[in-house]
Amino acid sequence: MTRETYLAAIGTYSPADEDGVHTVEVDAETGAMRSLDSAVAGPDPTFVAPHPDGDVLYAAVREDDEGAIRAFEVDPESGALTAVDSSPSGALSPCHCSVDATGRHLFVAHYAGGAVSMLPIDEDGRPGSPTDVVEHAGSSVDPERQSAPHPHSISPGPDDRFVYVPDLGTDQVHIYEIDRDDGTLSPHDATDVREGAGPRHLAFGPDGDRAYLINELDSTITTFDRGPDGRLIRLSTTTTLPESFDGANKTAEVAVHPNGEFVFGSNRGHDSIATFAVDDDGLSPVEHTPTGGEWPRHFAIGPDGRFLFVENRDTDDVTAFRVDAETGTLSAADERLSVSEPVCLQWIPR
Repeated sequence: MTRETYLAAIGTYSPADEDGVHTVEVDAETGAMRSLDSAVAGPDPTFVAPHPDGDVLYAAVREDDEGAIRAFEVDPESGALTAVDSSPSGALSPCHCSVDATGRHLFVAHYAGGAVSMLPIDEDGRPGSPTDVVEHAGSSVDPERQSAPHPHSISPGPDDRFVYVPDLGTDQVHIYEIDRDDGTLSPHDATDVREGAGPRHLAFGPDGDRAYLINELDSTITTFDRGPDGRLIRLSTTTTLPESFDGANKTAEVAVHPNGEFVFGSNRGHDSIATFAVDDDGLSPVEHTPTGGEWPRHFAIGPDGRFLFVENRDTDDVTAFRVDAETGTLSAADERLSVSEPVCLQWIPR
């Protein structure tokens, strides 16, 4: 009997002429990872996103002028990558991209460019030029990191009607309504978080009623209720750090376990995954688990919730942890994959 495996893609910090996008096979029983293929995508293809059909992978690439979205065909069995197309992303320095549930549109957040964009995807999965680019405006209290807008991610909401954009520079989460006919993003709402927080990434619970925002600059996670109109209602904010820690830290990724009972966040500096239990008003701390490496810029929970995989950028590795679905606690699976400066892992549907 063939063991069940999952297919994943990894984005990295890498020079323009070196392989920067990788595919990996993951054993669903053990968490063991095996490299399959890699491809040159351009400078720093840090974030990748698969098409819902799993046959095309998109990479956000930081070209010197306007950024780019590179598209690769993916062989579902071998993981082989074949470059097929490229499109301008719409602004400088794309740092995050996502695809809607229909597979017709791709969304891009540009950190240094201070803008978000919407790109069409044709029937073959090829991205077109942006149909809309929305520039953010504003600033906040940190003179080094918040003198200008910095959209850090862009994610479709649970009903696929809106996209949610945490802006680290303005301490807001912008909500845009998706107009698929016109290919535009219409401002719907903007939710403020506390000054100096630095919103980075947002994750939704499985029922879509709760949202969790990780804030990079003050190392916190903010819990929201999500209303039927897509707006966010702030409930509470919780630190990602233990009381005893007094060093420098920046958070990175946030994710919700498939059972909806636990939320995880990564600490860069403390180099840990913070685990929280979901309660009526927000989050209750469970534990802090060392990531087995340094500067965990991203992590991903396996499709079945049994493992969590951490991308440790500064130690060039991905480490695997078993997840106890009853308690949310993590234990090292003693599985490690060597990858140069990994900063994102996404599951490719098979």
